[in-house]
Amino acid sequence: MGLKRCITGLLFAILSASGAAQSMDRAQLVKVSPSVLKIEALSASGRYQLGSGVVVGDGKVVTNCHVTRTAAQVHVVKGGVRWRATAQSADPLRDLCLLRVPSLEGDVAPIVRADTLQLAQPVMAIGYTGGVMLQLSEGAVVALHDWSGSKIIQSSNWFNSGASGGGLFNAEGALVGILTFRLRGGAQHYFAAPADWLLARLDDERHYGPVAPLQDPAYWEAPIEQQPFFLQAAALEQARRWQPLADLAEQWAAQSAQDPEPAYLLGVAYDGLGRPDESIEALQRCLALEPRFGRGLAKLAYMYKQQGRLGEARTALHDLAALDPERARELSNELETP
Repeated sequence: MGLKRCITGLLFAILSASGAAQSMDRAQLVKVSPSVLKIEALSASGRYQLGSGVVVGDGKVVTNCHVTRTAAQVHVVKGGVRWRATAQSADPLRDLCLLRVPSLEGDVAPIVRADTLQLAQPVMAIGYTGGVMLQLSEGAVVALHDWSGSKIIQSSNWFNSGASGGGLFNAEGALVGILTFRLRGGAQHYFAAPADWLLARLDDERHYGPVAPLQDPAYWEAPIEQQPFFLQAAALEQARRWQPLADLAEQWAAQSAQDPEPAYLLGVAYDGLGRPDESIEALQRCLALEPRFGRGLAKLAYMYKQQGRLGEARTALHDLAALDPERARELSNELETP
């Protein structure tokens, strides 16, 4: 029996069940959209930068610092009404700026810590993609990257220019992340800052100052060697630099023995280096640490198929289908191709 036929029934059942649930979640999350606003940042030279923001407190809106970086004036906009920000509390390294906006009208989004999320958990991105209309994008958590005291959220929620500073919400409508940046070359390379980074500063008035241009870059804009491991690894993987990727993954694993990400990256690197047995061993180690690591399951199914281990490939695909039916269906089609 082929791999595709083996999981077709399972995929059909999972997709049928998840469709209704996702529609219910979408209807619920539409209710939180009043907390998401458009940001207009005007530089001294008259140039506009558009982005999104989320109401996180009484008269307080969070957005990305890269949205307001050159601004001499910032306005938040909702339904044609505009309010001017009178002060900002900037955290350029984390790329989060809190704006004080007196007389602001908008629902406050409740904040939930990013470490409450699980891999493959459904999430919704809401922002002004393209800078014109409010858009919602359904997706799921792909990875949770430890950095600076919390977890940067990688998800499959599509967003583009204008959505930066928008909200990533869980199924209950709580704010878990701030849409921040995306990497080219993958459908699951969308990143959100953990909303709990805001908690320590939300009610601290000491750090507010005038709205003015900022100089310092964010962590994801720094030179590649100064970026977190997960971003360095993404660049090496995209460039197909397998040995440096393996070296970085080994260094990362030595520092974070319980993190499944470096084990997964070792599996990818060893495959690129033509070392399939070591690749499979690393991927198995990844999944022993986190059985819900979807990218690890997908890669392991591929490696098993390449080695002619079809029974094990079917098992990996079965497990993947329970987490990510669409990806399992795509992968089953790929693996059926001679």
